[in-house]
Amino acid sequence: MLDQPPLQLAPRVSRLRRSPTAAISQRVAELAAQGRSVTNLGEGELDFDTPQFIREAAHAAIESGQTKYTAVSGTPALKDAIVRKFADDNGLTYRTDEVIAGAGAKPLILNALMATVSEGDEVIIPAPYWVSYPDMVSLCGGTPVIVECARDTFLLSPDALEAAITERTCWLILNSPNNPSGALYSREALAALGEVLLRHPHVLVLCDDIYEHLVYGNGVFATLPEVVPALKDRCLVVNGVSKAYSMTGWRLGYAAGPRTLIAAMDTLQSQSTTNASSISQAAAVAALSETRSFLGDWMARLTERRAIVLDAISRTRGLSADPPGAAFYVYASCAGLIGCKTPDGRELANDLDVATYLLDEAGVGVVHGAAFGMSPYLRIAFAVETATLKRAMDAIQSACAKLV
Repeated sequence: MLDQPPLQLAPRVSRLRRSPTAAISQRVAELAAQGRSVTNLGEGELDFDTPQFIREAAHAAIESGQTKYTAVSGTPALKDAIVRKFADDNGLTYRTDEVIAGAGAKPLILNALMATVSEGDEVIIPAPYWVSYPDMVSLCGGTPVIVECARDTFLLSPDALEAAITERTCWLILNSPNNPSGALYSREALAALGEVLLRHPHVLVLCDDIYEHLVYGNGVFATLPEVVPALKDRCLVVNGVSKAYSMTGWRLGYAAGPRTLIAAMDTLQSQSTTNASSISQAAAVAALSETRSFLGDWMARLTERRAIVLDAISRTRGLSADPPGAAFYVYASCAGLIGCKTPDGRELANDLDVATYLLDEAGVGVVHGAAFGMSPYLRIAFAVETATLKRAMDAIQSACAKLV
């Protein structure tokens, strides 16, 4: 038999890394399969069940035969619900041809970039950032321009934004509430960024608002085109049902923006994923159309869990963190652990080493800060059952106490 030539992968594949959060989840699963007791605090997924009324809507859709292809950009019922959501929650008016639904917010973001980013175009990404943004930009042939945020707030400053904009800047990606830090931009902070953007009319803004409803205490969510209406025609607002409704597996995201951009995203989607699941679309109509009364209980439980993590960190050698204003992550500095040695003599040179040590020694999976573009930090997700979270944080504290 003749030798087969080696498989040649396209150069674009070399621009990508495997998602660090997916890699952590896979490693946790491997250790669990070996019989290890492992807790995954590295995954951005609530442990709460999808609300009953949403599940009932999905069952009803199945029984009524809503199991066929739909329009690529979503059913009329869903697009109407999305339009109402933006009007009711954000004071933003869109037509149905200015909104699109897809198989999660993630492919919608990628399609928006694919539709607009040419070779050499620059996309400003404030750090810390969601792990996939730079890779998506690179996949499209663009250049990710990483701008580090202030470490005391994790917010992008107007001066830093101004300095990063060039004639090749195509997009600013603005994620509020932020993953991984939980930072929430106030209306004042958004207005200040808007003043900069108004001076640079060639820059589009991608507002990733997926954690919109998970805000603590007296925090108030706002999105950029709501605060600076003059920017609305340059903004793509991306959202979905995965976080606020605990529907990650339903794979349903949506976006609103300029009609030309939405049409291009529709075309791209027609040649890739096509429509989102018809059942998920029916469930999303119910989610977006009913009250979110369940969120009061959820936020009370998340507030308790946030306090558990912060209290444990305050008692853990080498870790420190401020309370996040939103989402369900604590972005903890591990600067005090860099240079320490493990019981077997290995030096912790960076936050990846720290995360690896905690997984091996404590049986707890967290994501290292380098994955989010800012070190040395650890992202600790507290979207797990409360008793499990307490045990995991105790294990982290014990493991850190063993370092020398």
